[in-house]
Amino acid sequence: MFEATLDKAQLLKMIVESIKDLVNDANVEVKETGVSLQAMDSSHVALVSLNLHSALFSHFRCDRAVPLGLNLSNFAKILKCAGNDDSVTLKALDDGEVLTIVFESPGQERTSEFELKLMDIDTEHLGIPDEEYAASAKISAKEFQRIVRDMSVLGDTCTIACTKEGINFSVNGDLGKGSINLRQNAAVDKEDDAVEITLDEPVELSFALRYLNFFTKATPLAARVHISMSPEVPVVVAYSVGEEEGMGNLSFYLAPKIEDDA
Repeated sequence: MFEATLDKAQLLKMIVESIKDLVNDANVEVKETGVSLQAMDSSHVALVSLNLHSALFSHFRCDRAVPLGLNLSNFAKILKCAGNDDSVTLKALDDGEVLTIVFESPGQERTSEFELKLMDIDTEHLGIPDEEYAASAKISAKEFQRIVRDMSVLGDTCTIACTKEGINFSVNGDLGKGSINLRQNAAVDKEDDAVEITLDEPVELSFALRYLNFFTKATPLAARVHISMSPEVPVVVAYSVGEEEGMGNLSFYLAPKIEDDA
């Protein structure tokens, strides 16, 4: 038996909206410690990794670790039936064929119950290496979303360069060139606007803007985004989930473009 309640449906809605356009069908793994999801997009270029600690939920029970095969687009449609302030409870039997989704309004005067058919999705577990990254930057999530949107006007490939001075985003497309530079600055009036750089060595890599645009759909989840890079390995674009640090995270991995296909 699996049963978990989130006090506000808005959080689950934002999470599913963030990943449904990148990954359509996925196994959601539920176990005693929480809920997780790992899946590649259909092109096998990007990877999504979601981890939600059991403490994020106001009620959490999982008798046995089971995978719940979900069509995320259909799950998102059901979640849209909930008000942002409604609580949402997810229930599944150990060998059940449906996920039961219950919404309850704050005053408990309205309860809605839906069932979503579970799918049998055959996926191998993807081992994500615990990499020590050469360069990382913490910046405003809204600023990152805006930069990616602005870069997309000029081309389809964005070069990200991280140095001790700051982080630079540039594009060289058919229409022209563009460059946006964020200087390292921790002493700003608003903490969320700080640009924090951690650097062992400068790194410069190029990535497909189409996928970075998908990643920025997670912007409503967190005020800040953590970008980690090392030469010749996928970039990690990570967002915290929940108000307290360590309660959950949503991370996207994207392989860099090599010069021949840039």
